[in-house]
Amino acid sequence: MHILLLGKNGQLGWELQRALSPLGRVTALDRHSTEHCGDLSRLDELAATVRTLCPDVIVNAAAHTAVDRAESEPELARTLNALAPGVLAREAAQLGATLVHYSTDYVFDGSGEAPWQEGDATGPLSVYGRTKLEGEQLVQQSGARHLIFRTSWVYAARGGNFAKTMLRLAAERERLTVIDDQFGAPTGADLLADLSAHAIRAVQQRPELSGLYHAVAAGQTTWHDYARYVIDHARRAGVPLKTPADGIAPVPTSAFPTPARRPGNSRLSTAKLQAAFELVLPDWQQGVARMLDEILPATQAPKG
Repeated sequence: MHILLLGKNGQLGWELQRALSPLGRVTALDRHSTEHCGDLSRLDELAATVRTLCPDVIVNAAAHTAVDRAESEPELARTLNALAPGVLAREAAQLGATLVHYSTDYVFDGSGEAPWQEGDATGPLSVYGRTKLEGEQLVQQSGARHLIFRTSWVYAARGGNFAKTMLRLAAERERLTVIDDQFGAPTGADLLADLSAHAIRAVQQRPELSGLYHAVAAGQTTWHDYARYVIDHARRAGVPLKTPADGIAPVPTSAFPTPARRPGNSRLSTAKLQAAFELVLPDWQQGVARMLDEILPATQAPKG
């Protein structure tokens, strides 16, 4: 099996390089690649790359993910999040290849408290959400065999993430304020990558499993409780912090105005994914604890 991976150096792309390698030969590209085009903004060259490489599977882990900046550059966001996936899907359909694409909870309006299911009505609140939804639709309309994974609150040990930000602030400040009215499940890029590899293998054998799935860790939390979990874990590991246990104050989303509106309810039901691929998803705390155990030694390292 030949797999074309786009976005190789992002949080998810980095983990996918590891997870996909047992499945076959992986050609991994990013927007700086020179031999082949991995830049989603260059649509014609992107299509030519797919035709030249003739992969069996295309995995698109690249996107415009700067949610607030997308509000001021909607055309670029649409090119990367909608038009490029549409091009990849069209080329996949012509090749008979499978396209794996990643979407987001931001396609929903964030209302209510029930976990969103795949067939629920969408209603994005931002340019990012609208362009990601259009990308889903173009993939679905292409006729290509596909897997679309909607996910949320993605983190990885590599690169920046919410936990690292909280640890840095907790080392500097005696009091933190963190949003407590947005609900979701922190989801590790490593978990997403492993799920993707498992699903790709299954779809190659059972094409009827193609389609749209929600893919997040089990359970739910708020950004405030997520921060408390991270800081409590670090304190137990002996990391020196200025913020005391009761020094993390909950605040509403309105306390941090942003150009793009965030959904309050980012809970995603994974019942369809678990049934189709015979999986049990781990609680979000398990992945976060593992990530923290990986990064905390670096956090505690003396500064040179």
